[in-house]
Amino acid sequence: MHTSPPPLAPARPDGWWRRHWKWAVPVLSALALALVAGFVMLIVSLVFGMIKSSDAYKVALQRAQASPAATAALGTPMREGWFTMGNIEVNGPTDEANLQIPVSGPKGEGDLFVEARKSAGAWTFQTLVLQVDAGGKRIDLLEEASQTER
Repeated sequence: MHTSPPPLAPARPDGWWRRHWKWAVPVLSALALALVAGFVMLIVSLVFGMIKSSDAYKVALQRAQASPAATAALGTPMREGWFTMGNIEVNGPTDEANLQIPVSGPKGEGDLFVEARKSAGAWTFQTLVLQVDAGGKRIDLLEEASQTER
């Protein structure tokens, strides 16, 4: 008697990953890269936000915007730039700030250099200088303020 071989089992279809890996890998890689970039941008914006919300930053910028020499050099309105460099150190009742604030106006751009200490709730500026990019002019805002107070 002749017996026929048992029928072959139907082939198992390939899994999802095996069928779609050629487009899934780049999409997942791009998604991972976007998440990392978003996280980095979040951290950077938080740090810049904390610096820009500090009293030393605000007072320094207000003094520069109120300075006749600074407004003559850069024009009005004078605006701060985005990439403020430096640090602010908080130690209980005393704070310390060392900042470089980019500023610009219709007539030009420059950097506001700030060194300040906070003691007993008040900021004292050791350095408050506007370095104008065009021509390298330096405007000492502390000296200007002391001359107008006389």
